[in-house]
Amino acid sequence: MGSVVATAAEPELWNQWRGPSRDGRLDSANWPDQLEGRLELVWEKSHAPSYSGPVLSGDVVFTTETVGRRSEQVTAYRAASGEQVWQVDWEGYMAVPFFAVANGDWIRSTPVCVPGHLIVLGMRDVLVSLDPATGDTNWRIDFPKAKGSPLQPFGAVCSPVVDDDAVYVQSGGGLTKVALQTGKVIWQSLGGGGDMMSDGAFSSPIIATIAGVRQLVVQTREKLCGVDMADGQTLWSEPIEAFRGMNILTPLVVGDAVFTAAHSGRSQLFDISRNGDSWSVVERWNQKTQGYMSSPVLIGDQIYLHLKNERFCCLSVADGSIGWTSEPVGKYWSMVHDGRRILSLADDGVLRLIDANAEIFRVVDTARVAKNSWAHLAIQDDLLLVRDLDSLRVFRWTR
Repeated sequence: MGSVVATAAEPELWNQWRGPSRDGRLDSANWPDQLEGRLELVWEKSHAPSYSGPVLSGDVVFTTETVGRRSEQVTAYRAASGEQVWQVDWEGYMAVPFFAVANGDWIRSTPVCVPGHLIVLGMRDVLVSLDPATGDTNWRIDFPKAKGSPLQPFGAVCSPVVDDDAVYVQSGGGLTKVALQTGKVIWQSLGGGGDMMSDGAFSSPIIATIAGVRQLVVQTREKLCGVDMADGQTLWSEPIEAFRGMNILTPLVVGDAVFTAAHSGRSQLFDISRNGDSWSVVERWNQKTQGYMSSPVLIGDQIYLHLKNERFCCLSVADGSIGWTSEPVGKYWSMVHDGRRILSLADDGVLRLIDANAEIFRVVDTARVAKNSWAHLAIQDDLLLVRDLDSLRVFRWTR
């Protein structure tokens, strides 16, 4: 039975995209059994727009923003008090195609923080390592200048992952491995087809052990892949059909299987197996539900997925059957779960506490914590961090 491998610096540290294991699971969660009246706003800071989720290192929280259509900025605050620790910026604005302007033209990638390094990917495919304590630059790679790779048509989206002494990120030149200490590019693979519908990536990689082999699980705009972490060679791959290459959500590893759901495509679960050096990918099931931007969570033998049609549904891992589908609940959700309950933050700022139940959609309680939030929520200890489009808000659970 394969499993997603945590890449956080410490257990349960919310230091990266989707939390400790990049799958939305938080085993140490200790939130109350209701929301209304149990969330105290500790502090709030105004910011320019960002889709990046906040991340933490110890008692410091980091957030990004795109300022005035000219620069990208990173700010560090004391999580408990909101005291600013440091702030740095660089030129980094990028206009997106006219038909995508409605979805914003600001920084998208969520940083990752490990000891000595806060790794930030800007819209123009510039990867920067900052010292988390001071904001000083450790190293910087401008991929288009250094590697001759194209700017991603919609800007860089991928949230980097760190493992041991390497950073893995999907850039305009493809999946890239970078030395953590020096910023040297070690290898690149899975490059696009040289056009607006295949270059770059909307998804973010994860690390998992599948069929006994630890590997990167990567979704490009055209296919789902397992990649050797040492040399970047593709172990296995499966084409995924999506509207305009919009394979956006982060793949979900379920034992030795991988789930994905594409924009205007289908939900699919693939069984991955290995015989010596030969890999096999077999579709266990597919069905009509269509994903979009929200990455799913796995609880028990059920997959909980927010859909393109703005509804929420529960799918059986065994056969893909739909346990239930909700009424419309917003254009985007980010989700965290503790194995029995889900906390979801919708784009309209409504936080929901939901029972993980295969038979019925049951919302335990709701609370409004933002106005317009498309960034992933973050939870650490008794703090709930919400990146509204124009602010960073930090709440504390009360009992």
